[in-house]
Amino acid sequence: MQRIRLRYTKRGRLRFTSHRDFQRAFERALRRAEVPMAYSAGFTPHPKVSYANAAPTGTGSEAEYLEIALTEHRDPRKLWELLDGSLPDGLDITDAVEARTSGLADRLTASVWELRLDGVEPADAERAAAAFRAAETVEVQRRAKNGMRTFDARAAVVSLDALGPEALASRADRPTDKPCAILRLVVRHVTPAVRPDDVLSGLRAVADLAPPVPAAVTRLAQGLFDDETGTVTDPLAPDREAVTAAPADGHPHSGVADSAAAKAPE
Repeated sequence: MQRIRLRYTKRGRLRFTSHRDFQRAFERALRRAEVPMAYSAGFTPHPKVSYANAAPTGTGSEAEYLEIALTEHRDPRKLWELLDGSLPDGLDITDAVEARTSGLADRLTASVWELRLDGVEPADAERAAAAFRAAETVEVQRRAKNGMRTFDARAAVVSLDALGPEALASRADRPTDKPCAILRLVVRHVTPAVRPDDVLSGLRAVADLAPPVPAAVTRLAQGLFDDETGTVTDPLAPDREAVTAAPADGHPHSGVADSAAAKAPE
């Protein structure tokens, strides 16, 4: 059995698709591409697909991950192209590598998020971010199955910064006639999970920052958080390095031809 790990996106209007919607679309793509999938045993066999830490409905993402199990060997690059061509625009495969290590989910310990706040002055966003960073705790509430739950949204946040004027001026998606602020957020994956909307609730609590329209939220990256550099590393890098170092059993394995980093937003 061969295992392939894929990175995919949720862009544009498809950011509003649920995880269940994506599962259905991806399984249809597997059938269209005639991928030799391995199936589970039992009365209702299903394709062996493992999804890792999917983004919430309504948020975009440049860094979603899954793993599939095959009954026949396939070149990751060719599989990438076949699946990408079978998925709707907005759900795009951007990376593929043969799994040579264990614990992909264990390497997803932090995420980098971008929060676009239309109608908010950048200076107001920076003041709010500074107040959030200065707080020891920021208590927020979220509705759970058993009612409202109160928890600290501050401890999981590694960094929260507003983009400067130069970065804002260079963005093609920034409106020219209205204020717009963009925040970059690095958050650790903890329990309970701290989501971007929890941080927005925290900004409202500590600085009375309330965007006039819902924020556009996009995950830019997720992976293992490096405490020394303060960055989130590529979770597929160990597999790519293992493929390069030790080709298996005479098969002409190819990890991935092009890095998805080149497609990530500036």
